[in-house]
Amino acid sequence: MRLFLAVTLPEAVKNQLCAAMDTLRANAVSGRFPRRENLHLTLVFLGEQTRLDEIKAAMEESADGAFSLSLQGAGTFRREGGDIWWCGVKRSPDLLALYHSLCAALRRRGFALKAQEYRPHLTLGRQVVLQDGFDEKGFAASIAPMELKVEAVSLMQSLRIDGRLTYRCLFRVPLKEGAGA
Repeated sequence: MRLFLAVTLPEAVKNQLCAAMDTLRANAVSGRFPRRENLHLTLVFLGEQTRLDEIKAAMEESADGAFSLSLQGAGTFRREGGDIWWCGVKRSPDLLALYHSLCAALRRRGFALKAQEYRPHLTLGRQVVLQDGFDEKGFAASIAPMELKVEAVSLMQSLRIDGRLTYRCLFRVPLKEGAGA
């Protein structure tokens, strides 16, 4: 199973992200845009795995406390053939602590994770080529700040159903109340 750990999003945040994606889509020559139900914040990509009990144990070990997260603006990861557009995540010590705790707990259980900087973002589009004259700075500024309460970590499975990429939640581990910011 192709798996990753993620924070799922409330409907109000999905509404704002979908409005931003609609703007990108309307101004794009080409691109791929996630379906509403697939919107999430990736914490750790696990790849092909079968050791669900060990993943769940690592999640439970890392479930220190719920916290708030601020989302705002947009940016790109420039790529040949089209850019990845994303909504920004404000720097959060609580989010970084959760990420590092999850990685450490998984590594102690023998999971091989890529050693790379965590760059939290919410993907709005992939392989996006925009029409000439699109106001990228204006678009980024148009995304109103959003607040998100991170209350759980979800183990997600990535699969294709009828040719469509689908993310299915296998289980969630709640974060303890009152322990985070």
